[in-house]
Amino acid sequence: MASAGRQDVAAPAKPEQIRAVPVRHPGRWVAAAIVVVLAATIVHSVATNPRFHWDIVGDYFFSARVLHGLVVTLELTVVSMAIGIVLGVVLAVMRLSPNPLVSGASWFYIWLFRGTPVLVQLLFWNFVSALYPRIHLGIPFLAPDLASADANTLITPFVAAILGLGLNEGAYMAEIVRAGILSVDEGQHEAAHALGMTRLQTMRRIVLPQAMRVIVPPTGNETISMLKTTSLVSVIAYTELLYAVQLIYAVNFRQIPLLIVASLWYLIVTTILSIGQYYLERYFGRGAARRLPDTPLQRLRRNVFSFRHATVPVTVPGESQERR
Repeated sequence: MASAGRQDVAAPAKPEQIRAVPVRHPGRWVAAAIVVVLAATIVHSVATNPRFHWDIVGDYFFSARVLHGLVVTLELTVVSMAIGIVLGVVLAVMRLSPNPLVSGASWFYIWLFRGTPVLVQLLFWNFVSALYPRIHLGIPFLAPDLASADANTLITPFVAAILGLGLNEGAYMAEIVRAGILSVDEGQHEAAHALGMTRLQTMRRIVLPQAMRVIVPPTGNETISMLKTTSLVSVIAYTELLYAVQLIYAVNFRQIPLLIVASLWYLIVTTILSIGQYYLERYFGRGAARRLPDTPLQRLRRNVFSFRHATVPVTVPGESQERR
């Protein structure tokens, strides 16, 4: 009887696979639909509005005068940022100096150049000959001078632009570099001093390489900002990109198409600089995270492959086989 009873007991049924259903996000789809409709409306309006004169944009996009202005803009950006970065490092180190005179001089420079508009500084350097008709080089309070030159000959519009942009940028870069230096743990300084390194060696070999992770992102932003700030040089009649198109539309009165030409070139160069900034951040951030962030191509590939299946079957561990 006992054996017969055991035979009547039914074997447990095989468990069904669990099908995981993703959480629905209707709000995201509604927001995406609104963005798509607005984007399509703007693109259609811009593409079909004859007042944009896209034919004129195409005619002047590769104009020799426009390209020359673009080259001048790139020159101003590179030279001004080089001056700003070098000056910023020096000012940041001075600001952190235990010597109160050195630290105070750095603070005064930063206060002065950050506290006045860059446009005012450009105009000031352009008209500096009104204060100093001749520029003298020599030992202070001693004569004779080693060299002297006429201020109008020495301070050309290009030099005035470089002085105005570069010296102003140095004040902002000083604070960026100082923040990067302060982000390095104090123990790094103490360990370097324990090894017998001087303050300069510690800064150059230990602190600054680690601070680059903090310094690079805002420096990239400053470079992009500098590219667009060079347009202010047009007020001192130096022919960079914006002033080049201004000279053209002063003759043909096609202001909007020529301004679109300048804007497109600014966008192209900004995009290239943004890509370079991304890879620089990725390079210097290698030790800050366990895994490097994906490149834009890797993110695109992951997003494409993420939509392969709407639902994914999931099997509970331990229930893949029939219970015995």
